[in-house]
Amino acid sequence: MKSITVTQLLYISEVYRSRNFSLAAKACFVSQPTLSMQIQKLEDDLGVTLFDRSKRPVEPTAIGLKIVEQAQTVLQEVLRIEELIKAERGEISGEFILGIIPTLAPYLLPLFLENFTKKYPRVNLIVEELQTQQIIQKLKEDKVDAGILVTPLNHKGIVERPVFKEPFLVYLAPNHPLLSLSKVSDKDLSLDDIWLLNEGHCFRDQAIEICKRAKGKIFKQKNLTFESGNLETLKRLIDQKFGYTLLPSLAILGMSAKEQKKRVRFFKSPVPTREVSIVYSRSYLKESIIEALVNEVVSSLPKELKTLKSNERVIEISSFK
Repeated sequence: MKSITVTQLLYISEVYRSRNFSLAAKACFVSQPTLSMQIQKLEDDLGVTLFDRSKRPVEPTAIGLKIVEQAQTVLQEVLRIEELIKAERGEISGEFILGIIPTLAPYLLPLFLENFTKKYPRVNLIVEELQTQQIIQKLKEDKVDAGILVTPLNHKGIVERPVFKEPFLVYLAPNHPLLSLSKVSDKDLSLDDIWLLNEGHCFRDQAIEICKRAKGKIFKQKNLTFESGNLETLKRLIDQKFGYTLLPSLAILGMSAKEQKKRVRFFKSPVPTREVSIVYSRSYLKESIIEALVNEVVSSLPKELKTLKSNERVIEISSFK
């Protein structure tokens, strides 16, 4: 068998990823005839057909899928050589795509992004706001380098690196009955007047779990039913005297103690918390960037999250059981 080039492996991997020869060629910065010719040469040398070109989008054949999967493994190892050289030189550089869930993005990103980009100017950081399942899928497809989300996931091939534990709290409408309490417990909560994120958000499931009710029931008040994809939208509605919601503690950063007293109630011990982690593929690359990212996130956290002891009485909430 003739030698296989890394370039050919890159081309078939990109065709598999995009399911389109033209898009793959653009991604590889070559003409489509060049890409097609190299893939055809590889097929001739191997004596197999890798892609069914009659289908739209293009699909790999059964043997083609196995070869593409092996090609991706080889490409990962080639890239690892580059990372070893960077590590030897002490370099922290390159493109890094980070996924982050919507219930963390608006509160966590402002804490560390500016310092990270100033400290590591040679890192081209691309941040995408994605739901948990989207991050998992993109990690498997090597379309993101890492994700910041709530764990445990318990997905084979994904490394979970816990960064901090974030308590939940209750955000209440003016004159809500729960404001009469100094602290609340899950037994005080009901789904009858709670505002929830819509389906697909793990925070929705976590809120329902805390309320100890059946999944799927949504807030309904007289002739109004509403679900949102944004916690800030829920907060604004609650400010207009509609029920309550649960929030992660980072969501009230910037609120004064006086404002918190009018809107917020913390939980009694044991406090419901969520574990926030940076996750990445088990065959991960860019180790130096991941390490720098973890350190920057930790250093940016407010003191109360840094000092949340592992032996404090908490209930860890996750929608992945």
